[in-house]
Amino acid sequence: MPYIANRTVFDADSHVMELPGWLESYADTKTASAIRPLALGGAGALAERAVAEAAERAAEGTTLVAELDPLEVLQPKGWSAHGAFDREQRTKVLDALGFEAQLVFPTFAPTQFAGTDLDLLYGGTDALNRAMADFCSRDPRLLAVGAVPWGHPARTIASARAAIHAGCAALQVHSSLTSGVVGPTHPDHQPLWALLEEHNIPAVTHIGGGGRPVQRAMHDNGITVTDFLGGGENIRSKDYLGVHQRTEVFWGAMIFDGMFEQFPGLRAASIEEGALWVAPWLRRIDMAQRTFGKTESVLRDLPMKPSEYVHRHMRFTPFPGEPIDWLIDSCGDDLFMFSSDYPHPEGTRDPQRRFEQTIGDVTEATRERFYAGNFAELYRGAVPV
Repeated sequence: MPYIANRTVFDADSHVMELPGWLESYADTKTASAIRPLALGGAGALAERAVAEAAERAAEGTTLVAELDPLEVLQPKGWSAHGAFDREQRTKVLDALGFEAQLVFPTFAPTQFAGTDLDLLYGGTDALNRAMADFCSRDPRLLAVGAVPWGHPARTIASARAAIHAGCAALQVHSSLTSGVVGPTHPDHQPLWALLEEHNIPAVTHIGGGGRPVQRAMHDNGITVTDFLGGGENIRSKDYLGVHQRTEVFWGAMIFDGMFEQFPGLRAASIEEGALWVAPWLRRIDMAQRTFGKTESVLRDLPMKPSEYVHRHMRFTPFPGEPIDWLIDSCGDDLFMFSSDYPHPEGTRDPQRRFEQTIGDVTEATRERFYAGNFAELYRGAVPV
C-alpha cells in the first residue's frame, strides 16, 4: 500500500539532487565552458562523499524502490535518497508514496551560473530548464519547475518561452532583485505574466530565490552551529526568521501594481518559505491599501482588497510543524498546500504525520483542499498530469 492511500495528493515541493557534469551536459558549448563546478554548499566533504556514492549507484543501475516499505523510501535524504537524481527511480518513488503529481525543483545547479554575466546567466538558465524538463519527461506526474532571471526583460521572456516549450510546468521567479534591473511589474516584464497566464503556468517563489535571508554578520557571533546538511551555510534559526521577507514585498508589489487584476488567469505560489507570515501579511497589505491609497492611485483604483487577490491567485506551503489549524482559522482553508520537500531533510521522514499533527479537527473537505484541491487551483483546476 502507498505511503498515502485512499486520497488524492499533489506534492507542491520536491527536488533533484544534481551530480557533477549534469548541468553542463544540457548547455551549449560556450555556456558549458563557463559554468562553474557544482557547489555543494555548507555540507562540504559530507556532500562530496554522498555525491561520489550516488554516482557509483547510478553506474551500477541499482533500482530497489519497489521492494521497500513506503516509509523506508522516505528515510534516506539528499543524494542517498531513492530517485534523487535517477528519473526511473523517481517514478518508483511516486508509486511508493502515492502522489498524483509532484513539482520538481533543482537544488544546487542555479549557483553554477548566477551572477551579473548575462550571457552565462541566460545560457545557464536555459540549460537548467532543459535539464529539469528532461528529468521529468518520462513521467507526466513529475512537473518540472523552470526558472527565469530578471537581468534583461526580452531575454527573460525568451527563456520563459523556451522553458514552456521544453515542457516545464511552472516557472520560478526570484523575489530578490539585483541592482540595475527593473521591477517585476514594470511594463517591460508584463509580457512574462501574459505568457504564463496564456499557458496556465504558475509563477512560484522558492526559498533560495530571495537572496540571503539575513545579513551575514548576524551569524558572525562566535557561536558555531550546523544546518540540516551538516555544514553551516544552509538555513539556520536566524535565517528562518527572515526567509519570507522579500517574498512578502515581491507578491505585495505584484498585487499593489495590479498584475493580478490585469492578468486574472495568472496563478502563483510561495514554496518552502513557510506560512506563518501569511496571516499578518493579509492584514498588512489591506492596511497598506487603506493608508496609501490616498496618495497612490494604483492602490485606490484596485476593484478588490489586496487580500482578496491573494485568495484568488496564490497558494502557500507551510513548514512541517507550523500550526496549520491556526493558519486555516486565521486565513481560511483555500491557501495552504501539502509538500514533502523530497529528498531534502527539511521535509522530514514522515511529512504526512507531521502535518496531521497540526492540522487539527478539520472537515474532510478542508483536508482534501490541503492535500489536493488548493494545488489544483494553481492550474485553475487542470493539473497537467
